[in-house]
Amino acid sequence: MPLVEHLRELRNRLAKGLLAVAAVTIVALVYSEELMQFLTQSVPTCAPGVTSDGGNCAIVSFNTLMAPFSTTIQLSLTAGLVVASPVWLYQLWAFVAPGLHKSEKKYTYAFVGAAVPLFTAGAYLAYLILPISVKVLISLTPTGSANILSLGDVLDFTLRMVLVFGLAFELPLVLVMLNLTGVLTGRRMAGWWRGVIMGVFVFGAVITPTTDPVGMVALAGPITVLYFGAVGFSLLNDRRRKRNNPDAALDDDEASALDLTPEAVGSVETVAASRALPEQATGETGGTVAHRVNGYDDIT
Repeated sequence: MPLVEHLRELRNRLAKGLLAVAAVTIVALVYSEELMQFLTQSVPTCAPGVTSDGGNCAIVSFNTLMAPFSTTIQLSLTAGLVVASPVWLYQLWAFVAPGLHKSEKKYTYAFVGAAVPLFTAGAYLAYLILPISVKVLISLTPTGSANILSLGDVLDFTLRMVLVFGLAFELPLVLVMLNLTGVLTGRRMAGWWRGVIMGVFVFGAVITPTTDPVGMVALAGPITVLYFGAVGFSLLNDRRRKRNNPDAALDDDEASALDLTPEAVGSVETVAASRALPEQATGETGGTVAHRVNGYDDIT
């Protein structure tokens, strides 16, 4: 296909993806108030007539004149990108797929088929522990101080937690894909288990803002289980690969083992010499048989 046709196809597919995002964004603008209430359910807001004092509750507000408009636009665009992701991801895949090999397409289908449920599970887990995280953070407010939270900050905090948890759940899938492509072996990943567990729990403690271990364990526990599941899958895949190809573990620059044992030499087979010269065919005396000395023609 000429370059101009590629550019035209890219333009058309980008236009379809942007139209899908724009359509969902418009719908999100109509229901923006319901979306804000859904995403701010984790905040213990003060009931009517109740004032915020210490960590009993919080008041969600807009701190600037442009905050309602900018927050609504930001929330609607985010909803448009997330909800319309199947459409624009498919357009991107349809543009790239013709240049991929059959095996690469198979790996891509498997990656997408596993990545979506894992990301959804991580995002749902983040939404479950958000009320606990917010409650713990608000409880640190000293008595006599009020909690007046910006709605934009609350939404940013919620989206950040969802993205972090969703992407963290993709780590085992990345390890499995590296094993399927031959970059990492299951034995090497199994040897990293101490450092991985320590790193996962430290990551969970840093990324979750709560001071209690609930958020850390909620994030690190499932990732650890998924990590060992990825190690088990990789070990089984390495065993299958070695059974199908005993030299699969060798590097590209490493020579395979060769059997250099010499074989026994059999008996010598007598081979008649070809008679290419007239003297060899008739002999010096004009006979029909050439004279031979020690297997050689006497003419030589």
